[in-house]
Formats: sequence, structure tokens, C-alpha cells
Amino acid sequence: MRWVSLTALAPVAWGTNYFVTHEYLPAEHPLYGAALRALPAGLVLLALSRQRPRGAWWWRSAVLGLLNVSVFFVLVYVASQLLPTSVAATVMAVSPLTMMLIAWPLVSERPRATHLTGAAIGLAGVCLMLLTGAERVSVPGVLASLAAVLVSSFGHILAKRWSADTDVLASTAWQLTAGSLFLLPAAAVVEGPPPALSPSALLAFGYVTLVATALAFAAWFAGLRHLPAGTVGLIGLLNPVTGVLLGTVVAAEVLTFRQLCGLALVLAGVTLGRPVRAGRRGSGRPPARSAPDEDPDTRGNAADLRASRARRKSPTT
Repeated sequence: MRWVSLTALAPVAWGTNYFVTHEYLPAEHPLYGAALRALPAGLVLLALSRQRPRGAWWWRSAVLGLLNVSVFFVLVYVASQLLPTSVAATVMAVSPLTMMLIAWPLVSERPRATHLTGAAIGLAGVCLMLLTGAERVSVPGVLASLAAVLVSSFGHILAKRWSADTDVLASTAWQLTAGSLFLLPAAAVVEGPPPALSPSALLAFGYVTLVATALAFAAWFAGLRHLPAGTVGLIGLLNPVTGVLLGTVVAAEVLTFRQLCGLALVLAGVTLGRPVRAGRRGSGRPPARSAPDEDPDTRGNAADLRASRARRKSPTT
């Protein structure tokens, strides 16, 4: 339960990120926006971990940084600017299901039939949410959001596969730092000089960097270390739920009845696709327990042991 609660911090923070990005960050600078989010977070975690990559982690950090930071952050930034908060977050609801499918070949966590059924129901809910909205949905925004789902799901499962024997803070710091180093030169070439930021934008970047990036990614990768990928993916459902709540309560976005039904389908699909408990794998029944006072190795000699205790307690004749 401790790891579930810790992991839940990540999708909640990411759900708020849609609103903050949409409302306060400059829309015309997605590359700089992604770089300014990643680099300070990476440096903060690097200072805390005080470790540098060794051996294969030099190229692994580059690959994971490119997937989980460079490409993912830019796609999320674009989606947050082009889509309403609730819609952008709801598209990300397919992420748990995508992670389950990708985890099958990469880390040998095979989804059950209920996982696949849940995936179909969840995708149907997302389609209902997007195709029946009260306002027109941006197709480029939806494509950016779906691409972000695929890229991040693949990158997160790769991180789970590679990071078993590596400090979580250190590996997260390396990914964020490497990803920002890819972004900075690209931003300078494509977008020119860095944008001038207002005080509100600086505060927003501070929140996005420290909470929605440094804290969130450290918690997320810690969860991937200790929990099955399917379980972590299901916890990720808090991302769209948070985004929808912020979009409707804070940003005053309106959800139609059909959109709410679509969101309900997403919730039902992910719930149906919940992973099997560890104790029920294999035979489908929990392992048998020995009686508290009968260890399996001594069960056959229980009568002899009781007789020996009785002889020791009896008075000497």
C-alpha cells in the first residue's frame, strides 16, 4: 500500500500539469517549455543522488531521456495547448492499457483476457469522449496526445527493465538531464532566443519543474521498481481524473452527458483490466499455509516433539 500511495503522487501531479501548462506557459515555445521543465528537475535530483552514470547507463540514459523526456514533454506541451484540459487528460487514459500490452514482450508480464477486454472498453470510452464533445476537438492535439501515450509507455517499461539495480533518484536524474540536453539545442535552432517569462509563468515553471517533474517522475519510477507494470498503469488513471476535475471545476470547462459516459467507460475498462494478485498466480488459488505451530519440516515429528517435552517436564524418578 505504501508504494501504491507513493506512485499515485505522479499521475495526480501530471493531471495538474495540463491545467498549468494550458493557462500559464507560453504556447508558442513547446521546445523551450519542455527543456525548462526537464533541466532544473534533473539537476535537483542529480544534486540529491550525487551519482553519475556508469557503463551502459551512459547510452541508456540517452535513450530513456529521449523517449521519456525530450519527445514526451514536447508532445504533452503541444497537446496541453491545443486541447481542453479534460480532453487532453482523458486521452492519456489509454496509457495504463498501453503499458500492459508493452510490458508483455519487454518484461514478460502477460495480460489476461480481462486485460484485453478492459482495453477495448477503455478505448471505446475515449472515442466516445472525443467524438461527442460540445466543442470541436483539435485533431493535431489528439494525435500529439496519443503519440505521447505510446512514447512514454514504451520508455517507462524500458526503464523498468533496465533500472532494477540502479538508484531511483539517480536514474531519474540522468533521464531528465539527458533529455533536456537534447531539447536545448533543438529549441535554439527552431524557436530562436528563449521566451521572456512573466512572474506567473516563472511560478508555473517552478511548480511544473519541482512537483510535476522531479517529484512525480521519482515517485513513478519508484513505483515501477516495486510494483507490476499493470498495477502502475492502473494507478495512472488518476492522471485523467485529476485533469477532468481541474478542467471542470477550475477552468470551467463543460462536459456533456456523453462525455461523462465515455469517461465512465474508461474507468470501467481499466478496473476490469486490473492485474492479478501475486498470491493468485499459477493455479489460481492462494498457497496453502501451514498451521502456526507446525513447520513443514517438523510436521511429521510433531508427536515425538510433544513426547520429548513431556519427559523433560516430568520429575526424575
